[in-house]
Parts: sequence; C-alpha cells; structure tokens
Amino acid sequence: MTASANLPLPAGLLSGLVAGFGVGLSLIVAIGAQNAFVLRQGIRAQHVLPIVAVCAASDAVLILAGITGIGLIVARAPVVLTAVRWAGAAFLVGYGLLAARRAFRRQALTPADDGGASLRTAVLTVLALTWLNPHVYLDTVLLLGSLANTRDPVGRWWFGAGAALASLVWFTALGYGARLLGRIFARPLAWRVLDSLIAITMITIGINLIIER
Repeated sequence: MTASANLPLPAGLLSGLVAGFGVGLSLIVAIGAQNAFVLRQGIRAQHVLPIVAVCAASDAVLILAGITGIGLIVARAPVVLTAVRWAGAAFLVGYGLLAARRAFRRQALTPADDGGASLRTAVLTVLALTWLNPHVYLDTVLLLGSLANTRDPVGRWWFGAGAALASLVWFTALGYGARLLGRIFARPLAWRVLDSLIAITMITIGINLIIER
C-alpha cells in the first residue's frame, strides 16, 4: 500500500477533530456561571490550575458519556434533570447573592490578596457550577454526543477528542489569560462591576432554571 493511499484516513480523522473542536468551543464560550467563576479566580490568580483541570476533566467525562450513549438514559430520566435543575437554581441564586454582597464592599483586591476561598471551597464550587447545571447534560451530553455519533465508529472519538480539547484550551486561556487584567482589578470599582455582572449572571440563570418547564 502506498503512502498516498493512507491520506484519506488521517484527513477524515483531522476533520472530525476540527469539527469537534469548533462545536465544543461554540458551546463552552457562551457566557455562563462556570465561565464567570473561572474568570474571577483567574483575575485573582487563585487555584487556577485545579479549577481549569476540574472544568476540562468534567467536560471530557460528559462528552464521553454522550458518545457512549449514556445521554439517551439522561434524556429518558426527566426526574433526574428536574432535581438537578432545582438544586442548580438554588445554588446559583445563593452564589449570585454572595457576589452581590461583595459588589457593595469598597475594597481593592489584588492577586496578592489571600482572603479568598480555600482550594477545597473553590473546587467544590466549580464542581457544583458544572454538574448542577441541567443544560450541561442537554448540550454537552446529548447534543455533542448526538453529533459525534453521526460519524463512523472511529470518527466519533476524534470528534469527542476535539470537543474535549476545545474545553481544555478555553478554560486554560480564560483562567490564565485573566491575569492580564490584574492592574485593572486593583481598583475597587472594577471588582464591584465584575461582581455585579457575576451576580446578575448567576441569579438570572438560576431564575431561568426555576421558571423553565
């Protein structure tokens, strides 16, 4: 077999990887509670690596679940999604209220500030923001899983790998790139604006989860 005969396979796998990366990135980049939390921690340069790792690993597990067909089980278990929806709504509204309280404080915060959340608290928070969001099961598990399974048995795994890579790239860029905003957020007003936006985002998403049918 000549080398040219082997070209179609790598090209097909590459197209699956690129397609998965593009679709995954389009779903992850949207403004949401998880991204807002990663951004805030990134600006503070606090627990960035474990938070990025948890986000990327969680997405990889969810994508794997969708490809292996677990998404069909999730789709047929509305009670589970309802429980997740209410738990997620309560958590988001509560976190949003805490952010709103921070927004009313007149204090400067710099990357050197050590008054933030502990590693355990930060990891548990990002886990809750990820796994208590019912949309993550609809978008990441069902949608990405369905799109991946439209491809051949090998191509679907490359599609999933592309989507997982998109998650890793995005959260790494968001978490570590946020440090570039450090000078801006040495001003109390900048933190108050950010926490106000986080509060609005969290509470809005939480209320939307409550009123969804």
